[in-house]
Amino acid sequence: MLILAAIAASCGDSADSAGPGDSADSAEPGDPADSAGRGGTTPWPLTAFPPLPEVMKDVPEARIELGNLLFYDAILSIDRETSCSTCHSERWGLSDALRRGVGQGAGLRAGPGRQGPNTVRRNSSTLFNLAFRETLLLDGGAQTLEEQALIPLFADDELGLDSETVVSELSAIPEYVDMFAEAFPDNPEVSIDNVAAALAAYQRTFLSMNASYDKYAEGRPQVLTEDMTEGMFRFAEMGCNDCHAPPLFESETFANRNVPEVEGVVDHGREEVTKLPEDRGKFRAVTLRNIAFTEPYFHNGTVDSLADAVRHELEQGDEPFTDEDVRLITVFIGKALRDESNDAIRPASLPSGLPLSIDDPGQ
Repeated sequence: MLILAAIAASCGDSADSAGPGDSADSAEPGDPADSAGRGGTTPWPLTAFPPLPEVMKDVPEARIELGNLLFYDAILSIDRETSCSTCHSERWGLSDALRRGVGQGAGLRAGPGRQGPNTVRRNSSTLFNLAFRETLLLDGGAQTLEEQALIPLFADDELGLDSETVVSELSAIPEYVDMFAEAFPDNPEVSIDNVAAALAAYQRTFLSMNASYDKYAEGRPQVLTEDMTEGMFRFAEMGCNDCHAPPLFESETFANRNVPEVEGVVDHGREEVTKLPEDRGKFRAVTLRNIAFTEPYFHNGTVDSLADAVRHELEQGDEPFTDEDVRLITVFIGKALRDESNDAIRPASLPSGLPLSIDDPGQ
């Protein structure tokens, strides 16, 4: 699949690369981004996209390919119908279009039509740019992707397996045994640590760094329309970049944004990790890259649209705003921060022989 080569190309020459949908997001002739006198400038000092973390260097391609298959394979679930991709599908911005995720016991159907007995407490966040995070999960409860990968695997209401069963099931499939040996030449065995390492290696390839904003920041102002450019400046004027800091448009900030609660759901957020009362109701400032595809929004999915989410955030601040501010900021976030060129890759089949999830965008 040459995943590493694709990442290297994306990182090395983003100004000349184009992700899906770029033509729709770029300025049309006669609609110059600098008509308001702002073309080619940004409201913040330009910061280079962070380098790929050391842990991504010298990773065997075979490990990433193994992680790709495991990500989609329902053999990692107790019902043999649910996979990582059920809640983090490329069809839904590496999310699932649900208010809150639905785990095992709901069949093969994924996406907004999924229903079942195990609805979890939180919205399924996108997985883009996980490679750069210091903490993971909405409450910051995991420190590495390897640690995070096993949390849903062992959670009863998500995938619901235990390490012994995972190793036993995978070891019974000769193709997986061979793939583990190739992916981990220094430790060629099927183990729970290697499962976590393969999943983490694959998820680190979900990079969004070649959006229209990135091309603009590299000196191509024509790629943003006037509305996108104006939205970027209003985004800054309202202080949105304090928590959603470019170029990742996220941060290690945890804040209580006064999101409506869901009846019957108890979720204290960051406090559950730190045990500090002042952290009650605080959740991580998520990335805004590709967020237009991941509605509904916030930790419990109680806000339906991106425009409503922008309005809610502006209502938490001290600056007065207008409907036009909401519209323009929504345009900037929804269009200028779009890049799915390093999305998840759905395999045609799986070594387990199990079916892939069914999440037709038309459902």
